[in-house]
Amino acid sequence: MSNHKLRVGVLFGGRSAEHEVSIVSGRSVMHALDKKKYEVIPIGITKDGRWLAGPKVVKLLESGARIPPALAQTLPADPTVRSLVSLKSNRPAKPPTGLDVIIPVLHGTYGEDGTIQGLLELTGIPYVGAGVLGSAVGMDKIAQKMLFNANGLPTPRSVHFTANDWPRGRAKITREVHKLCGWPCFVKPANLGSSIGISKVAAARELSDAVTLALKYDRRVIVEQGIINAVEIECAILGNNEPRASLAGQIVSSNEFYDYNAKYVDGRSHAIIPAPLPAKVMRRVRELAVQAFKVLDLAGLARVDFLVQPRGWKVYLNEVNTIPGFTSISMYPKLWAASGLTYGKLLDELIGLALERARARAKLNTSYRPKNKWYRN
Repeated sequence: MSNHKLRVGVLFGGRSAEHEVSIVSGRSVMHALDKKKYEVIPIGITKDGRWLAGPKVVKLLESGARIPPALAQTLPADPTVRSLVSLKSNRPAKPPTGLDVIIPVLHGTYGEDGTIQGLLELTGIPYVGAGVLGSAVGMDKIAQKMLFNANGLPTPRSVHFTANDWPRGRAKITREVHKLCGWPCFVKPANLGSSIGISKVAAARELSDAVTLALKYDRRVIVEQGIINAVEIECAILGNNEPRASLAGQIVSSNEFYDYNAKYVDGRSHAIIPAPLPAKVMRRVRELAVQAFKVLDLAGLARVDFLVQPRGWKVYLNEVNTIPGFTSISMYPKLWAASGLTYGKLLDELIGLALERARARAKLNTSYRPKNKWYRN
């Protein structure tokens, strides 16, 4: 890093139902980055997908005000540019915004699902977090569940189907849910976070309304077995090829389950860190968290969520979040703080991991010269 300040783009907002949560995370990350080490470039994406950068981005996104055309920018998929470009002039934005690394804090669709990661791969700019495959699988609860099952990781039983399947197969799907998942169960959009669109279903008669809600947010739905009397446990992972796990924490929800209101609105949920688990159960959670991280081919960071039944201490892997909430009071940084890594140092390490991964990728061959020049025949 020498005396050069790394130019760090913090990317937040986005075309997602988690837009507002992303803004809060982005603001917190920008505040915590060490200004002696980094020049911070705020990059916002509006709800309709327009990009803009500059010191007023957060206020503009929060207000919902019309975006001045002069602020509209884009990030070209050209590795020789590596900078934001003004849409008005088609030239590098002013002030210059060449970027050394990007921290995507885009929760949900078009940010956590591999789409933005694909763009960042094309730009050649190092970025924090999982790549295209890991992000896509980490976002898709159905694909994620399949990989957990294929690798023998303990996870609640489930049924999944599409919007097209439901109208003509409602009775059959309901019977399958009853047989495999039982009641209560949880109905979820396959691709979304922050518990948006999720319902707890106590009986078959409630299933239809829950599916209708989930289909408002995705064309695919997953129904999962409800784990009776379970406590919600979360563990943070940090690393690339040799990931390590934080201490695990317990979520005590203000509602029947940890929904959007309990997470962000009513302020009555709280965490217990470290979680009051027997030592062997804590070890089991941390080991499974690392295994899940590796199975999904993740990088940089992830928060792994579990359901644990105190009676018998059975551990179920619930899901992985590749871009977890990142405010100063979010579980991911709080878990690392309890494990001895402050918020600022955590960001330093994540940036280092992004640069490490970019260096490794740069060593790979991107061309092949065959012995016979068949393509000239």
